Amino acid sequence: MKIPLVAIVGRPNVGKSTFFNRVLSQRQSIVDSEEGITRDRIYAEMDWSGNLLKFIDTGGYIPEDIDVFNKAVREQAVEAIEEADLVLFLVDGKQEPTSSDKDLAHSIRRSNKPYIMVVNKCDTLKSDILKNRFYELGLDNIAAISALNGRNIGDLLDKIIEQIDFDIELDGKKNNEHLRLAIVGMPNVGKSSLTNALLQKNRIIVTPIAGTTRDAIDANLRWHGNEITLVDTAGLRKLAKIKDKIEFYSTIRTKSAIEDSNVVAVLIDASKGFGKQDKAILDEVIKSGKGLVIVVNKWDLLEKDTDTMKSFEEGIRSYFKSLDHYPMIFISTVTKQRIHQVLEHAWKLFEKGKKSVSTKKLNDCLINIIAKNPPPSDAGRTVKIKYATQVSCEPSVIALYSNFPDKIKVPYTRYLENQIRKFFDFNGIPLFLSFRKK
Repeated sequence: MKIPLVAIVGRPNVGKSTFFNRVLSQRQSIVDSEEGITRDRIYAEMDWSGNLLKFIDTGGYIPEDIDVFNKAVREQAVEAIEEADLVLFLVDGKQEPTSSDKDLAHSIRRSNKPYIMVVNKCDTLKSDILKNRFYELGLDNIAAISALNGRNIGDLLDKIIEQIDFDIELDGKKNNEHLRLAIVGMPNVGKSSLTNALLQKNRIIVTPIAGTTRDAIDANLRWHGNEITLVDTAGLRKLAKIKDKIEFYSTIRTKSAIEDSNVVAVLIDASKGFGKQDKAILDEVIKSGKGLVIVVNKWDLLEKDTDTMKSFEEGIRSYFKSLDHYPMIFISTVTKQRIHQVLEHAWKLFEKGKKSVSTKKLNDCLINIIAKNPPPSDAGRTVKIKYATQVSCEPSVIALYSNFPDKIKVPYTRYLENQIRKFFDFNGIPLFLSFRKK
């Protein structure tokens, strides 16, 4: 069965994201009193009375182009209406209908989609009378709620269930293998442009202004029969450079997106080079235990010769030696150069991250590794590693049992990790060694 789509639309600050978070019972969208926080379409699923629903949160609909974002946000809202099975049109019960409300009501009537006009901010039974002022918009299916305190939310969800057709079949068979690929990096490195290029449509708003993307935004695609969720994220900057609470919340969302992903693509701006903040982002991804693809974007902006790519890569790897274990690709989201390699590498790492090495093969390898270079003695005590076994995947953790586990130094740990990575091809995915007492 197809999961029905319910689009939440309305002008700015009528409570769309508050309602979205309320029905999901979690803070999925960033909510603030400032207008225009939500810009892109944000999707999330919930279950009501045994029925799955997928809601789409949209940005505030403004007919006029007051700033660079209004047209793009408006287009996102119109696309949400077009793809939805039902439209929830939110209005502010504490204010008279506005020109934006009238314009959006006209768009909903033209769409011929099932709809419910939702008069929000009706916090008490007496305030339900406020919905009567909205009949002038020409829409007669009206419900009064309070998204902030949850009043009448259950009744509204029942009403949605009554109006939706749950008999729509999915096309094709669903693959259980599902990759979540988070796309992260500093502001303005091209994360949203890469997402749109991979989707082959303008799913995410793109402007030259840093900080255009605020939420972590999911977008699904099917690649060679495989299900992939691309997670576009807000740009990461140093905490000291975060100017306001909206950017702070965006940073929290990005870090959560990294934790919830299988593989992370970290974008680097080729025109600006590799800096300390790029290194900090990569370090955080590696510590999180996720598969990693290093993506150098804007490669079309550089003047190149036969050694440019090699020199650029060697410069980054010499600056951050841990990156020797992770793939690096060079792309341009403008010319679409090599963007297909992002998904190719990500899927390989996704499959590699799930593999488990048998204890026998691991110990046969360990015997050879130790024979070439035994662990150094400590204060006259001979350190021995008895055996090893893999105790988890995603991330891969290998437990090594020793008579003196606390005496194994960092250089030897790196030696073991490098050798195990090389022998079992753990490149591109995290590998953690856990030394335990035997």
